[in-house]
Parts: sequence; C-alpha cells; structure tokens
Amino acid sequence: MFVASTPIRVRYADTDQMGVVYHSNYIDYFEAGRTEAIRDLGFTYRDMEAMGIIMPVVEVNCKYLRPAKYDDLVTVKTTLTELPKDHKITFIQEIFNEENKLLVTGTVKLYFMEAKTMQRSKMPEQLYNKLKEYFADITSV
Repeated sequence: MFVASTPIRVRYADTDQMGVVYHSNYIDYFEAGRTEAIRDLGFTYRDMEAMGIIMPVVEVNCKYLRPAKYDDLVTVKTTLTELPKDHKITFIQEIFNEENKLLVTGTVKLYFMEAKTMQRSKMPEQLYNKLKEYFADITSV
C-alpha cells in the first residue's frame, strides 16, 4: 500500500458565504494530494506528459463529513491500496483537520491514456517501478 500526506492551508478564496470551504474546492485539494503523492515517488505529471501519457479523471466520489474553514491547515491523505495492472488507477483520498478529525472522504479514478491518440495505455513503466516496492508483499505472491 502506498500512502502520502499533503498539507494545505485553506485560502479565503476557497470559502463560500458561510465561511466554509466550498464543496467543489475539495476536488482541487484531492488533485493537489495526488500530484504531491506522485512527486513523493520521485515522478511527476510533467514527466508522464513528456512520455506522451496523460491522466484524465473519469470518476470522482466525495462524501462531506465536516467543514474546513478559512485558514485551517488540512491534510490530504492519498492512498493506493492496489498496484494498477491496466489503464486505470484509483486513489482513495481523505482530508483531515489539525485535530485529525476526518472532514472529507473520496475516491478518484483516472485513466492512463496516450495523449496523441486518446487511447487507453498502461501505467508508464517508470511510475510502475517506483510504486511496486510499496506492494512487494502482494506482487511476490
């Protein structure tokens, strides 16, 4: 299993008239968490795009449990529970406040696709090699 954590400070612009984070901004927080999780592996979206591979979001599920407010420091926890074997990757994401209370949960499914043809592709080998060590106990079975 691969897990990464990304801190984010809630900006005033992220909040609505009620003073809480506007619901769609949590999806942006999920994206920041995924981007930084991949960066933690020593790989970036830019690296993937340079290889001609893109990762469009094909499905998002989100459940709001508690609000975050302006100037809160939240942590986006991004988890991969399985090593992708085909064209799709599913991130499990959770957002916690400074008291470690769970605010939001979600899953985001993306496809690996060839940018030129928009056809599905496997995960780039370089990313696969960086992730597989987190799943060594599973892949060696």
